[in-house]
Amino acid sequence: MILVAGATGMLGGMITQQLLAQGKEVCILVRHNSASDAMAAQGMATAAKTLIDAGAQPVYGDMKDRASLDRTMAGVQTVLTTANSALRGGEDNPETIELRGNRDLIDAAKAAGVDHFIFTSVLGVDPNSPAPFMRGKGQTEVHLRESGLTYTILAPNLFAEVWVGMVVGGPLRAGQPVTLVGEAKRMHTFVSMGDVAAFGAAAVDNPAARNVTIPIGGPEALSWRDIVAKVGGIIGQELPVRFVRPGELVPFLPESVQGLVASQDTNDSPLPMTDIAATYGITLTSMATVLRRMFGVR
Repeated sequence: MILVAGATGMLGGMITQQLLAQGKEVCILVRHNSASDAMAAQGMATAAKTLIDAGAQPVYGDMKDRASLDRTMAGVQTVLTTANSALRGGEDNPETIELRGNRDLIDAAKAAGVDHFIFTSVLGVDPNSPAPFMRGKGQTEVHLRESGLTYTILAPNLFAEVWVGMVVGGPLRAGQPVTLVGEAKRMHTFVSMGDVAAFGAAAVDNPAARNVTIPIGGPEALSWRDIVAKVGGIIGQELPVRFVRPGELVPFLPESVQGLVASQDTNDSPLPMTDIAATYGITLTSMATVLRRMFGVR
């Protein structure tokens, strides 16, 4: 049995659906009175009912309740978690989810004798990062490696659909200029969320995924300037752009990611993906394909 925590998120839902399509036995961690159905209607989640109707077994618990996590581990061989506090808020925050929740989930899996723990992190996290979200992910990576569990750490680069949707899609829908930070010339291998889901599903059975960190990027490195130009080419008009200094507010972005978008102008993150993609049998999606899907051109 595979337990997926975070299954009602967008990425977790994709992974769960892929595992079910492969005929795997899957249970999903669901909170009582889950808001996933309402959030799914806004395109921000995967409805628990959709996954249950597809064959997933619900187990009820909460990342903030260690005892409930212990109860979900019965019969579980693999735990795969994509749970995070991004775009949520309130009681779901980097302290309760990225740090304490992940630690409790790892410890519950360890106590139950789980065979394999797959953790979805972020490329380049640091356990000493000043950003709470990145620090929580980094400290969880350390705890998992030291737990004695057989582990896989998925380390995806920037999710293309999420970041382009916020930075470019939001202003475009509102008829406002796109706001970019700094010179916006840093090169990043943005990756399609569907490709990250494919790596997550592949990690369950692939022997190469044992006790390793898998960096995940797209097939090409692009700057924010490149992406804006590509979107303009797709919709047939040049997009107006304004530039701000790091630390200045970027419109249409949640407060929780303002620091993350600023950090993108401090480094490059190219990833050579040919060998990694071949190891896990993944065909990477080009940014051109992602943008055509996002902006209405198939």
